[in-house]
Amino acid sequence: MSDPQPARPASGEAAEHHSPEPAVLDVWCELQCPDCRGSLADLNTLRARYGEALEIRIRHFPLEKHKHAHAAAQALEEAIEQGRGWPYAEAVLARAEELGARGEVVLVDVARELGLDAEEMDTALIDGRHILIVDADQAEGKAIGVAGTPTYVIGGERLDGGKSQEGLRERIEAIADRLLAR
Repeated sequence: MSDPQPARPASGEAAEHHSPEPAVLDVWCELQCPDCRGSLADLNTLRARYGEALEIRIRHFPLEKHKHAHAAAQALEEAIEQGRGWPYAEAVLARAEELGARGEVVLVDVARELGLDAEEMDTALIDGRHILIVDADQAEGKAIGVAGTPTYVIGGERLDGGKSQEGLRERIEAIADRLLAR
């Protein structure tokens, strides 16, 4: 399984499709969002179905109502740098309520539990080395009309998952199939 990189691909390891260029699914999310946690099952299904043929990129869109979302986005960037972006995102999403209650200490605890350099994670949160990436993602999201999380963009189509995940995976699959058939 490859982890999100600077462009934050999070493609899976299962089914192989041979397409010269992968279809790209941008997932605008934040790690303190219960709706984003709810989208994990669909994202994992997509990763398993398409493997490398669908590049899933985590894009940051921290919401003001979640006090620790901006720090969590920066922590995810550090986890990506340390080679464990996707597992880190899943682990923090699973503990969204705890993050809300206990704050940034949870971000460092998760890093330690996953075998990441927790001290470096803490330093990254203090020195803000990943703020520009997070802010750039958020600005781009606002520019294309992202208003909440999760929001998906694939093949130029924006799909809002914040209200309901109902039917979204099927719509994403239909668009991905069309893009990959080219």
